[in-house]
Parts: sequence; structure tokens; C-alpha cells
Amino acid sequence: MPQGEGPGPENPSQRPRPGGPNLKVPSRGVLSWVVFLGLALMLVVLLTSNVNKPKTIDINAFWTLVYNDEIEVVRIREDSLTGTRKRTDRDPQQANLEFTLLYPLPAMDHEFMTEMRQALPEATIKFERRSQLVNLLIALLPWLLLVAFFWFFVFRQLRNAGGGGGMLGNFGRSRHRVTTKEHTNVTFADVAGIAEAKEEVTEIIEFLKNPKRFQRLGGRIPRGVLLVGQPGCGKTLLAKAIAGEADVPFFSISGSDFVEMFVGVGASRVRDLFKQAKENSPCIIFLDEIDAVGRRRGASFAGGGHDEREQTLNAILVEMDGFETDDQVIVVAATNRVDVLDPALIRPGRFDRQVFVSLPDVKGRYEILKVHARKIKLGPDADLRRLARGTPTFSGADLAAIINESALLATMENKEFVEQIDLEEARDKVRWGRAKRSREVDEKEQLAVAYHEAGHALVQSLEEHADPVHKISIIPRGPFGGATFSLPEKDRTNLSRNYILAVMRVLCGGRIAEEHFCGDVNTGASADIRQATDLARRMVTEWGMNEKLGFIAYDGESSGQNQMIELPGAKEYSDETAHQIDQEVRRLIDEAYSGANRIITENAEHVKSIAEALVKYETITGEDVAKLIAGERLDRPGVADLLDDESDADAMGQARPVSAPEPTLDGQPGFGDGPLPQPG
Repeated sequence: MPQGEGPGPENPSQRPRPGGPNLKVPSRGVLSWVVFLGLALMLVVLLTSNVNKPKTIDINAFWTLVYNDEIEVVRIREDSLTGTRKRTDRDPQQANLEFTLLYPLPAMDHEFMTEMRQALPEATIKFERRSQLVNLLIALLPWLLLVAFFWFFVFRQLRNAGGGGGMLGNFGRSRHRVTTKEHTNVTFADVAGIAEAKEEVTEIIEFLKNPKRFQRLGGRIPRGVLLVGQPGCGKTLLAKAIAGEADVPFFSISGSDFVEMFVGVGASRVRDLFKQAKENSPCIIFLDEIDAVGRRRGASFAGGGHDEREQTLNAILVEMDGFETDDQVIVVAATNRVDVLDPALIRPGRFDRQVFVSLPDVKGRYEILKVHARKIKLGPDADLRRLARGTPTFSGADLAAIINESALLATMENKEFVEQIDLEEARDKVRWGRAKRSREVDEKEQLAVAYHEAGHALVQSLEEHADPVHKISIIPRGPFGGATFSLPEKDRTNLSRNYILAVMRVLCGGRIAEEHFCGDVNTGASADIRQATDLARRMVTEWGMNEKLGFIAYDGESSGQNQMIELPGAKEYSDETAHQIDQEVRRLIDEAYSGANRIITENAEHVKSIAEALVKYETITGEDVAKLIAGERLDRPGVADLLDDESDADAMGQARPVSAPEPTLDGQPGFGDGPLPQPG
């Protein structure tokens, strides 16, 4: 169970009642199950008794047993004669000892009784009488069980299908969790990096605690608050903090919990949820991933008004702002697809506010790292500010994963605390995967990767509008054979034209360096080609950064509701305009390619020196690149030298020398701070 989400009572009889103790009363669903189990047990006993039914024999077989003295007990009733055979030495494990005659006998026949007593002097003969009522009950018992089963689990549930208890009625019951302040240990102190969002939801909690303060001037608290943001930004964590700070019941449910295979169940669960919330008002309802049921109506080929999802959405709309609206019930919802929600759902009066939970900036990332770092032991060289600066575009979930991975890495190294090198390795592992240091790479392939990354690094170092180079590595990591990292000087919320063109030239530098120095090209530039093409097309179709096509959007996002229907080949411009778009995208790519080609041609010796350093050291820093471009040499042992030293030490039986950590821009050990941010 996730931390901070207590199970909470799910039945009306187990809900926390305001102003009184939480008395647990058995619900009708529990009683129905008890009755069902009792009836099932009786049916099993009845079937078992029928399985062990005595063996039927004829009169000749009976007298054979009598004259052989194989009968131990004889039971005589009005309409039958049964008995028990003796166990013989020949077959001590005889299976069927009970028997009954094939047809009724004249039990009071004096001649029959006299002959049987003479032949069985040691047998026990019993006369049994059974009342007619018992016989009638035994005959009717299977039918009574069948009728009781249908009564309790079919007719009764159909009558209470709107939300009653039991097996079928539970489909219409809401599957929410009720969380109170005592059930969670997540508060606003555990939420960082989204200060504005915290302030807006704080107003809701203040209203629930002191509603008269807001009503004094005639104000009305919003009925709904929609948390919007990318995955991992902290929307659900913020909802948990609301539950931890509020002194009111907190009903939480996912949007997918409303959807069921039976038509009408989703709407029934919505009604049941709001009914229980109104009974416990003031309270908060949290709908996670509301886009599962709140998508725009009439936006699919199915159409019609009898769609299960549309019925569920209609029920939510009515409950939030209908004739019986309760201002004491506040709905908080979360989604990362606000663009697909129905306009009637996000209008004022339902979701009055949209709180955007965006990616954190450098200050927010530092606050988030501090919150998660409270759970681990940090070393004296751990610098969270440096790590925050080197993690642009990282979400709160990514930062939490970095802290956790660094603790695991330090544990595997048997360290007493987490060092800076662990934090930086964890950052690279979270974003690109584990480094494949044991992978054997072909020498020719390694040289091609080195020139590829050297081309990126050189163009990026000489471009005025590009971010500074921070680290270059040809160690395979995840699906990548190498990478060039940059350390952004600031968080970019808007991308300028000059910056985008510089990034496109940097992306072209890798392929150009391969072609110039290796005489061939490979598939390693596929990601660069895709990203450069995407940037060029968005410059033309979305961002209006093209003189020929002008200040016009051609991406189709202005189509509104029809955008939800993706027709093959549908576009909002002519074929001639599409041809012009393709021409301009091609022109931008060609200009970026020629610009990068010119830079590499003029600085071919620097590209070669950077590639040679990469082959020797595998990883170099931005400071090393600056030295190589200035004509200096790197004076430190390479990877091959360190391996030779280790081999010599093993051969002589000495301890292996400990290599010094690679320097970074600020002289501290580690691999550096940040990746190249993904534009757009």
C-alpha cells in the first residue's frame, strides 16, 4: 500500500462520522455472505450424503448374506430394509458395508422375521420409525436451497442494483478510499518546487477549516480544482499533502475505477461517491487521472449518447454543478491531458481553477532534492545545488529516483555515505541507463563514435548561442554508444531562433565528422537526424520562424473538437502549402548542415585531437575540450595506462594503485552536471 494512503472504510456503515466515534456495524453484504456460506455448507452435506448412499441389492443377495452370517445390523422401516455387513478377514478394508433391498418388504411378516432371527442370532435388529414431516423436509431441502440462493443473490440484488450490498450490488458501489489526517504522514513540508500550486490548494484547506472567513465578503470557494502537469511533477503527491493537512474526510478514487463492463455502473458509482461525500461534508473528493472518464464527448466514430464513458461523465457534471450541488464538497482532480477533457467539465462552476504543476526550475529542483535527501546519508562533498543545476527538464519523480539510485550505488560500493560521484552517476543512469563498461567495442566502431562525439563537441564549443560543453563520453550507456553533455547556464522556458539554429548545427556535427575522418557513415546519427528534422518542422509549422510561410500555424491544433478525429491525410492547408513547408524544412536542414560542415572543415585538427583524447581517456570534460581547442595537451594517465598498472600490480602481488578521479569544471570529482536539454 502506498505511503500516506490508508485503507479507509469503504462501506457507509464504516465511514467516519463527524462528531462521534467510528462504530463498525456489519453491513448487509456481510450478512448475505454469511447466509450464502451456510446454505452452501448444507448443500455440500446433502450432496455428500447422497454420494455415500447404501448399495442396493435384491432379495436373493440378501438371503445369501443372511445364511452366510455376514450381517451385523438390520434396520427395518415402514418402506425399506437396510443393514450393515460384517468386515471379513479376506477383505478387512471392504468399501461398501451399507446395503438396502431393491424393493420394499412386508416388514411385519411374522414368517420373514422368524426366519431372519433364527439365521442371525447375534445380529442387532432395529425397528425405526420416521415422521412424515422429516420425510417431507428431506425431499424439499434441495428445492429450498435453490430458491434461497436465487432470492438472496439474484432477485434481491436486482432490486437493489442502484448501490445495495452483496455480490452484484457492489458493482454500483464506489471504490474510493477515505483518508483522514491521521492516516497519512505527507504534509506540505514534503512538497517542494511547486510553491504557487501549494498556495492555491492552501486556500481550499483554509476555507474548509474556517468557511465564515471567506463568506464574510460574499466570496464562494471554488467547487473544483484541476491539477494539470506532466507525469512525475507531483500532482498526486500534492493531493496526499492536502489529505495530510486537512481536518476533513478525503475521498480518493481513480478515473479508471468508474469504468466497468456493465453499462450504467460508472454513473452509479459516481452517484454513490457524491452521496457519501455529502453525508460527510465538508470533505474533499480527489479524482486521479480524470481523463479516463472526462474525455470530450462525441469525439469518436462510435458516437451516440449511450456510451458508458459518456454516462459516467454526465453523472460527474450533474453532481458537480446540478440542482443539488453542495458547496461543502470540493472536487480536486489530476490529469496530464487537459487538452482532451470535455469543455463542460472544465468550465467555471465545475472546475473553477486549473492549477498548473510544471517542471521545477533550478531553485525548485534544489528544494526537491533536499526533501528526498533527508532519508539518506550524504557525504561532505555532496553538493545538491550543483546537482540541481545539472538536471534541467527533470521532474520531481526523476529527482527522487536520482536520490534513491545514488543510495543504492553507494551501498553496493560499501560506502558509509553518498558522495557526489554517486549522485552524478545516478543522474546519468536515471536519464540514459547504466553505463556498459564491460562491453567489448570494436576498435573501428569506437573510433567512429569518438569522431562523432568530437564533431558535436567542437561545434557546440564554437557556437556562440549553444550551451557550454560539460562532458563527452564514449562509454555505452543504455541504447547510446556515446554522448556529449552540456551544462546550461540557465533554465530555458522559451527557445530563441538563434539557439534552435545553433542546436541544429550541433546535431549535424556528429555525422559530418564521421564522414570527414572515417570515410563512411553509420546509423548512430539517427536520433540527431530525427531531432533536427523535428526542430526545423516546428520552426515552420508551429513557431512562425520562417519568412516565406510567415506568422501562421500549420500544425492543425486550431481545429478544436475535430482534432480528436484523426482522418488519414486530413490537413488544413493546400498541397502547394505542404510543398512549401517541405521545401523550407529542407532549406533549414541544409543551412545547418553546411554551417556545421564549415566549422569542422576549418577546425579539422581540433576534431582529431578531441577524438584521440576520447579514445585514450573514454571520458573528458568541457575544460579538457577547451584546452585541446587552444592547442594544449592533456597530461594524465589514460585508460590503457591504468589497466597496465593494474596488470603489473597483480603480477607482482602488490596492491592495485588507486586512480585519481576525473576532474570536472569546478575541480571536484565526478562526471559532471547536466545533459543537453531537449529543445521544444
